[in-house]
Amino acid sequence: MLEHKTNKFLKEQNLIQEGDRILVGVSGGPDSLALLHFLWKLKNQYNLYIVCAHVDHMFRGEESYKDLLFVKDICETWEIPFEGKRIDVPGYMKETGKSSQTAAREVRYGYYREVMNRHSMNKLALGHHGDDQVETMLMRWTRGATGTARAGMCIQRPFNGSQLFRPFLAVTKEEILDYCSRYALTGRIDPSNEKEMYVRNRFRKQVLPFLKQENAHVHQHFQRFSEEIIEDERFLLLQAEERLQELLVEKSEKQVVIVLQPLLAVPKPLQRRAIQLILNYLYIERPKALSAIHIEHLLGMFRNTHPSGEFHLPEGVIAKKSYDVCTFSYGDTVAQPYSVLLQIPGYTILPNGYKITAQYIEEENFIQSSNYIFRLPVDFASRPLTVRTKKNGDRMKVKGLNGSKKLKDIFIDAKIPLVDREVWPVVEDEDGSILWLPGLKKSPVDLNVEKSKSFICLKYLKE
Repeated sequence: MLEHKTNKFLKEQNLIQEGDRILVGVSGGPDSLALLHFLWKLKNQYNLYIVCAHVDHMFRGEESYKDLLFVKDICETWEIPFEGKRIDVPGYMKETGKSSQTAAREVRYGYYREVMNRHSMNKLALGHHGDDQVETMLMRWTRGATGTARAGMCIQRPFNGSQLFRPFLAVTKEEILDYCSRYALTGRIDPSNEKEMYVRNRFRKQVLPFLKQENAHVHQHFQRFSEEIIEDERFLLLQAEERLQELLVEKSEKQVVIVLQPLLAVPKPLQRRAIQLILNYLYIERPKALSAIHIEHLLGMFRNTHPSGEFHLPEGVIAKKSYDVCTFSYGDTVAQPYSVLLQIPGYTILPNGYKITAQYIEEENFIQSSNYIFRLPVDFASRPLTVRTKKNGDRMKVKGLNGSKKLKDIFIDAKIPLVDREVWPVVEDEDGSILWLPGLKKSPVDLNVEKSKSFICLKYLKE
């Protein structure tokens, strides 16, 4: 019976404690109505404070409003505090462009938060059951879900600083209907549950009956799969998180940069999960369109011997590979070209997180072969020097070489990632001649002052 299975499930999963203040989301259908009744019966046993919340999404006009009134009447009969609200979800859909299911879920959960705050509730109970879990997992597997998304719905998870939990995941729809029959509970039926235009309904009407014919307890096996997937994922994600620290070059809200060789050196399960961690960090809310196929494509690009590549992920995230580096960023974070005057003496802050300092030096036998330091004759102090980003066709005369060389070839030889090339500083004089590519190459101007006692010293430093 439902009561025995659910009570056992509550204790095994430690879902209810003495004195809990539980908000129950009730649509008016048999599942949520049975849940409200079941928890109401436990009220005295656990000293529970129960509140019921209902949202009329206004999809069905007067019919859906009658659902609200129905739930309100039930709560008055059972002396349960009721909170109900009509929300114009069709209007919200037009305003946001979101699907009916996504829009309805957002406004419904938003209202649950309001009510929980108003009544100081510490838990939200929802009526999803074992058959719902089977459908959810099958839908996600079919779509190519990754990570814990393959586990379907959580038994419990954080919500609004509290906990959301699902007591009926241990029972089937048939057991809920039996419970309703025994207690004379007649729920309201939403006609949309019969429409095969919805993916879930097709799984419910066509796939689930076949599975139950093969094994009447299939929901128990799927729930066990769900819990095993979550446990395995937690362990593997911890392992991947430790390895991820070795890969990170840069991490910000809009961009993550990693080195690829250490990533490809770890076992493939950790490679996949390291990528999941990166994407989880960038996405505020994980897009439904993101699937295992995207991660496999990324790994394929990383293993490819070609030094560069680009892969577009859902909602504007782009992965750009350049040699042994990959940059994950949003499309709107493309580097902007810049051109600024070099301050002599003084320092110039650059958009790539570096700066160029300039000071007068009077020192005999000054020896410094680093490409991060460049020397200029003192008369350059009165001439305007510019620091800018590269342009197509840029060339420079290189110290120690005859003739000039394309900047593009210098970047390629140094294996500079594409994303870094876009903001790499180029120092030129008033005639447009490139004097210095900081950190990479110098022009012969530096050679001309090697034996000078007085000169201007430029240094390229991390800001």
